[in-house]
Amino acid sequence: MADTSERFRLLVRVGYAARGLVYILLGYLGLSSAGEASAGPQATFDFLQQVPLGSAVLYVVAIGLSAYAVYKFIAALGDVENHGSDAKGVAHRIGYFASGLAHAVLAWAAFQFAWGDKRSSSGDGSEQAAVTLLACDLGTAVLGAIGIGFVAAAAFQARSAITAHFMRSVEAGVTSSICWIGRGGYAARAVVFLIIGWSLIRSAWIHDGAEVKGLGDALMSLRDAGALYTVVAIGLLMFGVFSLIVARFQIIPPIDRHDLKPMFR
Repeated sequence: MADTSERFRLLVRVGYAARGLVYILLGYLGLSSAGEASAGPQATFDFLQQVPLGSAVLYVVAIGLSAYAVYKFIAALGDVENHGSDAKGVAHRIGYFASGLAHAVLAWAAFQFAWGDKRSSSGDGSEQAAVTLLACDLGTAVLGAIGIGFVAAAAFQARSAITAHFMRSVEAGVTSSICWIGRGGYAARAVVFLIIGWSLIRSAWIHDGAEVKGLGDALMSLRDAGALYTVVAIGLLMFGVFSLIVARFQIIPPIDRHDLKPMFR
């Protein structure tokens, strides 16, 4: 099981790197071509699809994001990061579950682009997914719960930006400059996660999937905010750089079968 766990941790590290690549490209597109940035991660996959060996890179990105999503689900259900089952711990784990869902969707989109599905990058699919969910039984409650998860995640991102709590999960010896890059990235993510979370809650409240914003839409909603838009776009790029670095230095606990069992007692 140790060998299997080690291979899985390697895949999760690839996932951190893939996440970093997505955020770097999104920040770059936000700063250089706002129209493309509105499509969010889909635009970054579209960009990768056009470069040499782009399909191979997309397959690696998709596999890494899938492993990262699975890790977040395990962290939410099995509490491998030991947040506990009190109100604060449950809030952390709901945020992990929302992150798992978001990265599972990204992984699927990356697989589609890798297969050669040259879809238009005019949108990131969030609205269509919300409309589908709202048509299901309990879809409104699920969408609202996901929104609350994103709001909780935004709060923890903001806390991390202030306290640099994220450095506790990074191996010793990483320079302080990396910490400040991470602070900027987490602050930017707090802003976009809050926008996404509120859009999901509002969508569930008024039963309208058109209100849902994805990562790109959340960034673009700040377009008229002047300097704030630029700061957030730079922050997302910084988070991408930080993710690439911690792909090597992030502490990932070993996973065993016990961790696959939900532990909310």
